[in-house]
Amino acid sequence: MKTILLATDFSVTATNAANYAADMAQAIKAKLVLLHVYQFPMVATDIPVVTDVEAEMLQAETGLLHLKNDLVKRTAGSVEIDTLTIQGPFFTTLKEQCEKLHPYSVVMGSQGTTAAERLLLGGHTVYAMKHLHWPLITVPKQASFNGIKKIGLACDLHNVPDTIPADELLILLKDFNAELHVVNTGDKHDFDPQVVFESGELQNMLGDITPHFHFLAGNDTDREIMEFADQKNIDLLVVLPRRHGILHNILHRSHTKIFVLHSYVPVMAMHPSTT
Repeated sequence: MKTILLATDFSVTATNAANYAADMAQAIKAKLVLLHVYQFPMVATDIPVVTDVEAEMLQAETGLLHLKNDLVKRTAGSVEIDTLTIQGPFFTTLKEQCEKLHPYSVVMGSQGTTAAERLLLGGHTVYAMKHLHWPLITVPKQASFNGIKKIGLACDLHNVPDTIPADELLILLKDFNAELHVVNTGDKHDFDPQVVFESGELQNMLGDITPHFHFLAGNDTDREIMEFADQKNIDLLVVLPRRHGILHNILHRSHTKIFVLHSYVPVMAMHPSTT
């Protein structure tokens, strides 16, 4: 059985992501695991802090139980739901659980304190998208799961066999019977011989899936990708963090109105296989 791993901090955004994960699990008949990671700062003291640890654990377990009950009601009991409360560093713990569970996808809420930050910000979320080698979906606060009919893939169509995780992409496309819209983020256009060749390579990798190719003409690639996702009603935007600069650019430039307008699109980070 497929497993979806939902990491939560019990915030409003994380709870919305849990709803998204539960609906997704119901759609593909997957198991759902709810994970909360908590940690305490190291304090140089002779005074034991066991009581604080126990209180934090109890609070977390209670929160997960309430969340589980809400999701059981939401899915009418059709989704198997487990809970995990673990103390430790967030990313290390998340990675360890992925190695144990081999999740179909990890799901987290897009974090941030302002509307412009809701797409991909929040230290844990961004770090996990860059470094976690399991598919990770980050869900904006306003997003809901209504099936995945159109998947957008932002890539530069360069060295396609080594940079695009075709197997994982195919599973996603077939599980949801979705269309694939490939958005070329490179500086070459559809008539360029290299792009023609790489497009053919991708088509061969996808077998009977016929992608729709789109080529961006402007200079503000990140803004254009989000405009494209809106115009084409993309349900899930796949990015390749090691190949595409969208994560870096969002973190290192001024936030613009476009990220407020298009923060409704869930984003999935995929990494090429390391095997």
